[in-house]
Amino acid sequence: MRPISMLAAVLLLGAGFAGAQDTGHPASHAAPVGAIAREKAPAGAKVFFVEPKDGATVGREVKVKFGVEGIAIKPAGDGTPESGHHHLLIDVKELPPLDAPIPNDANHKHYGKGQTEDTITLEPGTHTLQLDFGDLKHVQFDPPIVSKKITIHVR
Repeated sequence: MRPISMLAAVLLLGAGFAGAQDTGHPASHAAPVGAIAREKAPAGAKVFFVEPKDGATVGREVKVKFGVEGIAIKPAGDGTPESGHHHLLIDVKELPPLDAPIPNDANHKHYGKGQTEDTITLEPGTHTLQLDFGDLKHVQFDPPIVSKKITIHVR
């Protein structure tokens, strides 16, 4: 490797370490440079499913109702302190990365208008559902405000 290339690599590597934030996680979980700052979760804030209940057997059209305590529901982009909006995780094994917006795809449904219920269509079989409450930027709180993961059976 040329000396200039080696120097550039060392400088870039050093810049990455200098920009890492102390997140309370081991160095391997430190926020990447350019990561989005997370809002502090209000003490006692929680989200949960009003319906369906864990273990329920349902039809393909599934009515989901979201409950919340200790934090206000506001649309995405609303900067009101201690507020945010729901995201529904469908068949997701792990939470999305903490320092980036929650994905918006078939497995990560956004309710950025402040919705508290929806009817979703699922294929027959067993599915998991989990709520993940996001801030005005669709980023998880610190610590994340997530529901217990529930399992439903679609006939």
